Amino acid sequence: MIPFTGNPLDRASVRRTDAEWIATQRKAQSSLVLPMWRLQPFIIGPEKAQPPLELGFLKPGLADSLAAPDAPCIFLGLEGEHAMFALDISAARDPVSEGPIAGLGHFRDARAAGATLPMKDVAIMGQAKAMIDWHNRHGFCPNCGARSALMDGGWKRFCESCNSEHFPRTDPVVIMLAVHDGACLVGRNKRFPGNFYSALAGFMEPGESIEEAVRRELMEEVNCKVGKVHYHSTQPWPFPSSLMIGCIAEAESRDFQPDGEEIADAMWVDREKAKRLIAGERMPDISVPPAVAIAHHLIKAFAEGSY
Repeated sequence: MIPFTGNPLDRASVRRTDAEWIATQRKAQSSLVLPMWRLQPFIIGPEKAQPPLELGFLKPGLADSLAAPDAPCIFLGLEGEHAMFALDISAARDPVSEGPIAGLGHFRDARAAGATLPMKDVAIMGQAKAMIDWHNRHGFCPNCGARSALMDGGWKRFCESCNSEHFPRTDPVVIMLAVHDGACLVGRNKRFPGNFYSALAGFMEPGESIEEAVRRELMEEVNCKVGKVHYHSTQPWPFPSSLMIGCIAEAESRDFQPDGEEIADAMWVDREKAKRLIAGERMPDISVPPAVAIAHHLIKAFAEGSY
């Protein structure tokens, strides 16, 4: 399974518009609340605790005093009889050391948490992170500029000034591995450290199909012409809120030329080398993404001979 997928919650979207039900569940002792501090999830136990870790869902009310009066509180969904919420407590100065949850756990960077939590917790955490991030970025109406209000359990913002409704958005991104005659093409973005290479990626543009976006991005970034494009899988990526659409693209040749603006370098990697990299072997000239990223799973699929 790819991290951030497989969310087990029943999102219960039909209940979101029932403000009374949301308010009741928010206080019910059967409900659970995940504190998020500066977009970092709360994790049960000390910071140096080793996996398996546990996402820090708490009883309602325990962390409420740490949140600002207008802090986002998101209804995530139902897990059995438990209504699950995420609460932004970024207004707190140091919730790990002082206040009602001090000593119960710690906050961890969401990417790091994605590599250490159980898969189902990673998916729930990703949902919570993306939603709170969206509210933090969209406090004002893009139509008239007035401050908007959170509604529907956090799944809508409403502007009383112009009666506009605004909903969370997800940005589609194509991430693709070009392949040709037993080798795959990986690139090193200028922002990447050292010898880190990955599958190439880019945001889709309006009026563009997935296949067209894959072909355009490969031409723009490394001047690689491809024909058939095969869908592999998708991954919700809450940094801040994208859907990574993983594809394998059949290159017409091994000709390529990095653009020098975004992509500093690229290389073809044969199947045997890809197998060793995915297995964790350290090499002086190249390293590839860890299993938390869909790029890892694209390279793994190629290494195992799926393409």
